[in-house]
Amino acid sequence: MPRPQQDRLALRIAEAIAAREALVAEAGTGVGKTFAYLVPLLLSGRRALVSTATKSLQDQLYLRDLPRLCEVLSLPLRLALLKGRASYLCRWRLQQAEATAQLPDRFAVRALQRVALWAQGTATGDLAEVEGLDERSPVIPLVTSTRDNCLGTECPEHRACHVMQARREAMAADVVVVNHHLFFADLALRDSGVAELLPTVDAAVFDEAHQLVEAGVQFLGTQLATGVALELGRDALAAGLQHARGLQPWAELQAALERAARELRLAAAGPLREVRGVVKRRWEDCDGALAHVLPTLADAARELADAIAGVAETAPDFPRLEQRARTLAALAGHFAEGAEAGHVRWVDLTPHQARLVESPLDIREMMQGQRAAAPKAWVFTSATLGDDDTLSWFTRRAGLDDAATLRVGSPFDYAANARVWVPRPFPLPNAAQHPGAVGALAGRLARALGGRTFVLTTTLRALPQVADALAAVAPELTLLVQGSEPRRALLQRYGDGRGAVLVGSASFWEGIDMPGDALQCVLIDKLPFPPPGDPLVEARVRQLRDGGRSPFDDYFVAEAAVSLKQGAGRLIRTETDRGLLVLCDPRVTQMAYGRRLLAALPPMGRLADEAAALAWLEELAAAH
Repeated sequence: MPRPQQDRLALRIAEAIAAREALVAEAGTGVGKTFAYLVPLLLSGRRALVSTATKSLQDQLYLRDLPRLCEVLSLPLRLALLKGRASYLCRWRLQQAEATAQLPDRFAVRALQRVALWAQGTATGDLAEVEGLDERSPVIPLVTSTRDNCLGTECPEHRACHVMQARREAMAADVVVVNHHLFFADLALRDSGVAELLPTVDAAVFDEAHQLVEAGVQFLGTQLATGVALELGRDALAAGLQHARGLQPWAELQAALERAARELRLAAAGPLREVRGVVKRRWEDCDGALAHVLPTLADAARELADAIAGVAETAPDFPRLEQRARTLAALAGHFAEGAEAGHVRWVDLTPHQARLVESPLDIREMMQGQRAAAPKAWVFTSATLGDDDTLSWFTRRAGLDDAATLRVGSPFDYAANARVWVPRPFPLPNAAQHPGAVGALAGRLARALGGRTFVLTTTLRALPQVADALAAVAPELTLLVQGSEPRRALLQRYGDGRGAVLVGSASFWEGIDMPGDALQCVLIDKLPFPPPGDPLVEARVRQLRDGGRSPFDDYFVAEAAVSLKQGAGRLIRTETDRGLLVLCDPRVTQMAYGRRLLAALPPMGRLADEAAALAWLEELAAAH
């Protein structure tokens, strides 16, 4: 079906590629932006880099979209897929794991056996090929290399290295597909081939560009992880006992490093004893405790490095281990001092480790440097890049103030097929009864529709209260709650949505595609403003205030508008989809900024009350 919006976007991207200019383009749901940038890119004959948000989207582009278009357009182009080291099998480390690895359970033993069997026939070494291998499996770190533990040209398997093979193919290809995390991590560490590749391409296209700034902030910074220190200690002990037993006190050196890493984890956690998921702590809240233990970690790493240096010539493992130890000592010393100007520090806590992070607040400087380095076309596209015509939410933080901008709306008939309702009266978001009210309302609406409902919350904390209230009102429905199973398993159980309700937080706000009538009702519990206690948020507020700008208008409301568009985007995925969006936050109609947030949504019909909402859902159910 012809889409004028897609034609307009494709033509403008073709112009940007031909003129080697920067273009920021927002394309509403259903425009078909993937083909709108791929077709002009392929027809241009220019060598290109395409970056997207996730490894699964990478695979979709490389395995499905690009080959299909090359065939239709009769273009014999060379395509390449480039991922980070952790995606590729390291044959040498697989051999080591089979010989010496201490695996935690029988599931890990079976996973290692599956990897070993697959390794005999794989051409690419991409672990995504291994059927049923969970990306969180403890086996993956054992059979992949890192920048720290890679032996480089000293490796016995260097000629058969899958990482090197992927880089060679990328350097020889016409179109290379990467992901945002790899793009920034590589520019920071020069570890995966992107830094060498980027100057050689004529066009760089970033799909799902709304995730670009946060990916850059995470990867352009400096990090010190206690898990890295523990891994270094284990590797040094293993190598010392194997190649230089008795020449240095390996067990004592490893124990000192491990003790310092665990003390650092305790200092970073402070009063937090139980951690679920990732908890971000302000640097100021643990700076004093960290100042006491960081010098201890630096000393332990230096002592280990000096010991390794004394036996460096006895085995090829040792020079790299010494380098890792000295890098760790330097990082500990860096974090013991003050942060760089224009950077912010925080601590990421997980159940097993602490990660100290120092990062720039945006990617302006990096992007401006890359654009100045070599003339090429830069294209950034997404369904959500702001709520004004200049797309300032994205361009300002990405250093693209001078870029051309384009907004093309969705071809879908939202006015006919979608409704939005803000329930009134309703508890305010900070009221104790708010989560229960959201759950009860979701139960009533989902019963009328026969399931086929998502409830999206802005925090993990609200999930159990919402779920309990929902279950009490609609016990006959299958209730699926984030955290009870992996995301993929929850979505598989949700299936066609009949009789099912899914309650989820951040990871379900985007990247979920439920076309047709599998999803016809989406409830959002509250406006998705950035959390004010987040260290990055606090630093950005200070930066805006120092620049004479309004943090609330220019940051909080702008962020909420983009997130709201992402959440609402789960509802209508094809021309014939129909549905209801419910915003369970009375501030949308009570506060002046509510008009701006509603205006950011597609032009849906407005409903007045619950009776109208139930009538609309009953109409949808009857058509099912």
